Amino acid sequence: MKLNSVLFPLLTAVALIFQVLDPSTIWKALLVTFGGAWFIAWTWASVLKNNLRIVREVRYDWAQVGDTLEEQFTLTNDGVFPAAWVEVQDHSTLPNYSAARATGAGGNETNVWHTTGVCTHRGVYTLGGTTLQSGDPFGIYTVEVDQPESSTLVVMPPVIPLPAIEVMPGGWAGDGRSRSNSLEQTVNVSNVHEHQQGEPLKMIHWPTSAKHGKLYTRVLDSSPSSDWWIVLDADAAVQAGRDWEATLELGVILAASLTARGLSARHSVGLLSNGLNHGQTVWIKPQANEPHRLGIMRSLAMLETGKLPLEELLERAAPALGQRASMILITPSIKTDWLNPLTRLWWKGISPTVLLMDPSTFGSSQSADSLAEVLTEMGIPRFVLGRELLQRSDANPTLRQAQWRIMPTGKAVSTRPQQDFDWRRLG
Repeated sequence: MKLNSVLFPLLTAVALIFQVLDPSTIWKALLVTFGGAWFIAWTWASVLKNNLRIVREVRYDWAQVGDTLEEQFTLTNDGVFPAAWVEVQDHSTLPNYSAARATGAGGNETNVWHTTGVCTHRGVYTLGGTTLQSGDPFGIYTVEVDQPESSTLVVMPPVIPLPAIEVMPGGWAGDGRSRSNSLEQTVNVSNVHEHQQGEPLKMIHWPTSAKHGKLYTRVLDSSPSSDWWIVLDADAAVQAGRDWEATLELGVILAASLTARGLSARHSVGLLSNGLNHGQTVWIKPQANEPHRLGIMRSLAMLETGKLPLEELLERAAPALGQRASMILITPSIKTDWLNPLTRLWWKGISPTVLLMDPSTFGSSQSADSLAEVLTEMGIPRFVLGRELLQRSDANPTLRQAQWRIMPTGKAVSTRPQQDFDWRRLG
């Protein structure tokens, strides 16, 4: 509680002194007026200080670029004196979003409102804390209530349908897709479905059955799937474009989309990048589960450019990549230095597929066409992609706001899983 001006205390003290030295009705009236106003202001501000609070709630712990963030604020005044004005100060770090607001709350009153904003940049951000400022009606005191409760919001890159990109399969048995008429099955569980009559009881997946209250059977792969290594070149020296329309952002979207595609095709997916994540290069070994997918997406959300050249990254990673895996290399580099370590990996048994991000579509004078011809002559599958992918509505944060879908009946249905719509208090 802060005293804004010493005027009222000073006038009260002066009136008191003159009343003591020269008692008079005038000094007594001034003493009662100024002292009474000061006392009322102090009491009013003290009540607000002890009874004014705010609760922030958010629907999600994570979002994708282009999603709409929604928060619910509940301002409560449990005191008898009204808060005629309340300034809500927001300390969130999410770009282009602020929940700051000017409002008020009567005595023993609750005020509820919502704020929305679009997640325009990938990254890890903080929602909250919050500071409330109010005061007495005379403006003598300012009350500041600091509520440090906050939550972390991960804004992941968008996942988009990719053009016709065929990944060169690795592994002994092709790309590992299921065959319903296979005579033998591996022990790798890839999915579950409701139990059908005649299926062996030993194939029941008991954790899923207990969770849903009915029997579920495991679905097994009929041939071994090759691992997918997604290699994203984030070397700052080879990037083109600026801000959101840059090769780094396109590379992150491609890596995120390929991760989703690989996992849905029952591949174990890993991520390797010479970009920086908390000051370290990114190295995530292949796995095939939902927590692993979220881990890759979180790493991509925080990815920044680094200084390690692509050829050095491939040379360092070669001993740990194993054999008979698929490598999907995403790069804007038109240099040929990285072709030698890539060729050695190919001889080792790693099947490469190269996605070239054409720098010329991002305003650079250099083009990926000549390097694409070299890769074709070498027999390495390559695909040239440009800035136009970033202009699609499902990739552009200003266009992609698919939070609700309108059904033919006119009913609005959320595009998110229902469990994500519970309000969660910050902190």
